[in-house]
Amino acid sequence: MTRTTQTPMVAGLLLAAGGGRRLGGQPKALLEHRGRPLVEHAVRVLREGGCDRVHVVLGAAAEEVRARADLAGCTVTVNPEWTEGMGSSLRAGLGTLSGTGADAALVLLVDQPGIGADAVARVRSAYRSRTSLVAASYDGERGHPVLFGADRWVDVAAGAVGDRGARAYLRAHRDAITLVECSDVAQAYDIDTVEDLKHLE
Repeated sequence: MTRTTQTPMVAGLLLAAGGGRRLGGQPKALLEHRGRPLVEHAVRVLREGGCDRVHVVLGAAAEEVRARADLAGCTVTVNPEWTEGMGSSLRAGLGTLSGTGADAALVLLVDQPGIGADAVARVRSAYRSRTSLVAASYDGERGHPVLFGADRWVDVAAGAVGDRGARAYLRAHRDAITLVECSDVAQAYDIDTVEDLKHLE
């Protein structure tokens, strides 16, 4: 079945494989936020933001994450190469979306709980075609979430190495990016260090 541009299927892609090296080895997916694992919070954000399906990439402590977090209805994949960095998880996640009929992937990082459904919905609504390239911006600075139209996935994956994720691809295609200002509805901080844990509730 061919989907029309009036009814695009935008899948949420949650990258949740990090081991929290600078957090003393606490896997980020399992950090507690509002009484539940952070990965659960992020899945809910993608769903409430309008993503038709949610794919989750796990890595560190994957079995414990599966046991403790409610990921019902999600397509979950474990990236065995998660220690190589975010690039390998982005490749793994895009790979799981291939053949699903999705028109775009909206990528969210598990360690950014300040980004909620409003920002996801704004970025999602900027989808125009399978070549769309959209990113949230914060006071004019590009951030997450990022939407990649399906026609871009092969090239995005090819450039996703190390811990840079899609950074090189986005830099090379900056003129094609539609920036959607989200600073009024979201905060783009990362939970990277022990100091950052103060952002969790």
